[in-house]
Amino acid sequence: MPFKALWITETPDGKFERNIIERVIDDLPQGEVVIKVLYSSLNYKDALSATGNKGITRKYPHTPGIDAAGIVEISRNEQFATGDEVIVTGYDLGMNTCGGFGEFIRVPAAWVVRKPHGYTLKECMVLGTAGVTAAIGLHKMELLGMSPERGPIVVTGATGGVGSMAIALLAKAGYEVIAVTGKSHAQEYLQFLGAAKIEDREFVNDHSGKALLRPHWAGAIDTVGGNTLLTLLKGCKPEGMVVSTGLVSSPKFDATVYPFILNGVSLLGVGSAETPMTTRLVIWDKFSDIWNIKDKLNAIAKEVTLDELSLTYIDSILQGKIMGRIVVKVAADK
Repeated sequence: MPFKALWITETPDGKFERNIIERVIDDLPQGEVVIKVLYSSLNYKDALSATGNKGITRKYPHTPGIDAAGIVEISRNEQFATGDEVIVTGYDLGMNTCGGFGEFIRVPAAWVVRKPHGYTLKECMVLGTAGVTAAIGLHKMELLGMSPERGPIVVTGATGGVGSMAIALLAKAGYEVIAVTGKSHAQEYLQFLGAAKIEDREFVNDHSGKALLRPHWAGAIDTVGGNTLLTLLKGCKPEGMVVSTGLVSSPKFDATVYPFILNGVSLLGVGSAETPMTTRLVIWDKFSDIWNIKDKLNAIAKEVTLDELSLTYIDSILQGKIMGRIVVKVAADK
């Protein structure tokens, strides 16, 4: 059965080209479940894979797309039947296993989650890896005792996918959110998501050289890394928590141990690709219940085609020009 897919190839001179080609299901890697992909979404990791980053994807040609939502076409696992609506986020999908930017994927059954109650497949992809990442961060914080009464939570990279989701989730859970962004035109958007305060990037860019700052916030969800992450740790209240989810600025930060041993601050990492299925199921259940943010998703999402994705949006996300989430309409429903 032929199907369309975004195909990234490496040329003899080391450049990477993007084309929409026809493939067949027999070309896909081994797995127990074949899924017709109706929607995917664009993540920073997808753009890195699509531009030849071999820290993400080792071998080319390749189809990126770490998120996929669709309908089971073939199942060799009793947990899933033909016609089931399902989602896949993370694991090796779109990294070294052909991903959601193709009309079909074939994956292990252990990667597959049934579509949660109350959401459409498209809405699941608005959430996608970005929503799961933000939710895991909040989940970890609350397991360690974080609550709205302890003070505000800072969200950096506030207009990006993870940042947008984090603001909406935190606000839904009753937290005061301080959104940090370099986009001065985004105030109305961030306020709609639930931000109580909006600050420029310099708010969390301390260069004083001090090991600690006067405490300002109870915690943070950081997508930036580098000096921003260091500043968040230094300015965190005693027994606060900072979640690290990204490295848009830098994967490095030059920290001391003082925030940890004097203020008891916890640094929490989120590696959503390898999050255990038990935790994923808890997160999707919360999306259907206490963390239901369906009313925010239309404002966060922009729908594009595979062609538009290839021609425009992959480059735009690398250039920091995307606000919210890009949802990719991959295949027609019928």
